[in-house]
Amino acid sequence: MKIIARLLRAFFVVLVLIVFVSCEKSDSTDTEIDPFSNGGNERNMIVVISDIHLGADLTYAECNVNLKALENFLEKVRVAPNVKELVIAGDLLDEWYVPATINTYQGKDQADFVQRIATANKGVIDAFNKIIQEGKITVTYVPGNHDLTITAENVDLILPGINQARDNEQGLGTYSPSGIPVLAIEHGHRYNFFCAPDPISNQDIAPGTIMPPGYFFTRIAALHHIQDCHTAGDTMPIVTQNTSGNESQDLLFAYWELWQWSITLLPIENKFDENMIVTNVDGFTGTYSVNDLLPYQTTPGGFIDVHLYKGIQDTWNQRQTLNHVAVNIPTKQAIANSAIPSESDDQAKNQYFLNPNSNKRMVIFGHTHDAKIIASENHNGQKSIYANSGTWIDHNKVGAATTMNFVVITPQNTDDSSQTMVKLYNYEGEVVTKMDEDSLRY
Repeated sequence: MKIIARLLRAFFVVLVLIVFVSCEKSDSTDTEIDPFSNGGNERNMIVVISDIHLGADLTYAECNVNLKALENFLEKVRVAPNVKELVIAGDLLDEWYVPATINTYQGKDQADFVQRIATANKGVIDAFNKIIQEGKITVTYVPGNHDLTITAENVDLILPGINQARDNEQGLGTYSPSGIPVLAIEHGHRYNFFCAPDPISNQDIAPGTIMPPGYFFTRIAALHHIQDCHTAGDTMPIVTQNTSGNESQDLLFAYWELWQWSITLLPIENKFDENMIVTNVDGFTGTYSVNDLLPYQTTPGGFIDVHLYKGIQDTWNQRQTLNHVAVNIPTKQAIANSAIPSESDDQAKNQYFLNPNSNKRMVIFGHTHDAKIIASENHNGQKSIYANSGTWIDHNKVGAATTMNFVVITPQNTDDSSQTMVKLYNYEGEVVTKMDEDSLRY
């Protein structure tokens, strides 16, 4: 009997421990899966997402499998009593990720293309519109590079009533939500050599165009993926550094090195002299080859030239001025680091925190698909926080390689001990996981 009694006592101890641990896990889980609660009744939380990349054709669009999860996520945002605003920090619609051989507009216009995006992604567009129409939560859109030339009118065509935070220049925007003047949200592409609007190059070919070379790179990348190509159909023409020591020639060689890296990374079956990149967007009407994009030279060590984007290595400073880049980025640095996600992280710091003309203490970018939070100090020695809102594409190979990311900002209150919270989450499998968090008081 004593043995039985001891066993029973042990059993109840274990049972109590299991219940206790289970309660702890339940409480933790409840916290994890409710990122939109501030613990009170005030509607003050700001949710930031980016890089959804909704395409017009789901056979090659980067966001397809994740669409249902996104619909579910947007419904959770809609019913959240503490959410004040949902900000889309660029690349909502995708005009770039279209295989090179496909006519993007199919002989029609951008309005029709945007309507096709809405049809292909009806559940997501309906979910956004439901939030907009209810009017409880402001939905704000900031343009990115993949929706660079999509006009405000055409965005409004499928998302009527959405708040659009745009600069005077097409394809750019920086947004500071009401009540948080120290927060800046932008896509981040204006600091990227390959992705920033380019209103200088190719004006003789496509008058009025602002398409940067990253557009053509993305068209080739999309072709690579639908071909599932592992062996290139052609050999990259070799270019060697010009022996003259001319700075412009050295920069063009660096530009060629980036193209060499990208073409090697994403091979296609086509010959490089084949005219197969169909444009018919943003002033372009021609059909181009890979060779049209690659710097070339006729003799080793000789003069380097390029057909498309002729002289682009010499106009970066002018392009930065036109795109309102506050702190100049040297051309050599801009070219060399254009494919490195951490360059965007550094520019958030350089353009805002270390800039004595900026009062921003929190900055959120998208663009790189590399979800993260980084704390640093500004030019006054005050704590500052940078966050990247990641992406919602199906397959992400950048950084932590997560997808379905979002940032939630909960502003401080009048209590001197209160902090503005910045939290980064992941929604994969419709399960919310907190990736990181930080806070400051301003």
